[in-house]
Parts: sequence; structure tokens; C-alpha cells
Amino acid sequence: MAKVTDVRVLTGAALNGALDDVAALRMVVFRAFPYLYDGDLAYERDYLQTYCDSKDAILVGAFDGDRLIGASTGTPLVDHADDFGAAFAGTGHDLAEVFYCAESVLLPAYRGQGVGHQFFDLRESHARGLGFSKIAFCGVQRRSDHPLRPADYQPLDPFWTARGYAKVSGAVAQFSWKDLGEAQETLKPLQFWLRALG
Repeated sequence: MAKVTDVRVLTGAALNGALDDVAALRMVVFRAFPYLYDGDLAYERDYLQTYCDSKDAILVGAFDGDRLIGASTGTPLVDHADDFGAAFAGTGHDLAEVFYCAESVLLPAYRGQGVGHQFFDLRESHARGLGFSKIAFCGVQRRSDHPLRPADYQPLDPFWTARGYAKVSGAVAQFSWKDLGEAQETLKPLQFWLRALG
């Protein structure tokens, strides 16, 4: 198994300088089920611009030496209000109180070393430091009989539940991307999970 040598927070210029590497990781890791994402660098650069524009954004990088082999991001949820505001309508949660954890991507050879927990620990600490009372993320929903679902696929629900997150009833966002084998983008449902920050 390959060894993770360092996990650290990147902000400001260091964050901006790592975004092309984050884009490359997203395009590799999210090709796998359940995202099945057929991405391109132009789309990625546009998507990741949010992290350049938000003064409160965080990027947690996992490294093997100088090589970025994993990344996890987050921003205040209001920075994504256009995408996710409708999903929270009627839930009783104020978007201004919620910090949003976006992707966590880690190359398969580096999994099983506790990096997933470090990603959450550092983003939760960042959100607390900014005064947020809640933290959330969302995950794509795929049907259980999806033809590309691997036989050995294990959902991450137990991991998220163990960290204190719970599904937000009725908070399902709709987001478009192009699946592997598709000719065009299609809408996908993404379920929000949330926990209070003590």
C-alpha cells in the first residue's frame, strides 16, 4: 500500500495553486461508482473557481511527498446558494449557519490510512473557527440495481453516521454532469447529510 506522508490545510495562494491537481483527482476518483463522472478540465476549472472566490474556503490536501494524492474542500453553504438553496427550503435550517463540505477524493492506493477522518476533522475545525453551528455535505443517490454498481460496493453511510451526520429529510439537490457512456449531462439527486458543531 502506498503511504500518505502528510495531510494539511491549504488556503489562499496555496489553495489556488493546487486546484488543477484537485481537478485531476476529481476526474480520476469520480469516474468510479457511484458518481460515474465523465469530466473534463475546462468544466473542473469553472467548478473549482468557487474556492478561489470564497475567502472562507478550505482545501485539505493529502500528500505522498510533494504529490497531491487526495483532497477535500469546503466553503460556507451560502457560497453555493444557487445550487443548493432550494434543497434546504422548508427544512428549518438557515443556510447562513451551515458550512458545506464538498468533495473528498483520495486515490485508491492510499485508502485505509485514516485520511477520510482527517479530511472531516480539519474541515469541521475550520468551520468551528469561522463560527458556523452546523456542517453538511451531500452524496449522489443511485438505485441499488444500477447496472454499473460493483458487486463489492460498500456505501459510506456507516462512516458518515459514525461521525455524527444524519440525512436531512427532504433536502435533496439536483445537479447535472455527464455519466460515463452518456452523450449529454443528466440531473442526479444528491442527498444532504448534516450535523451540529459542538
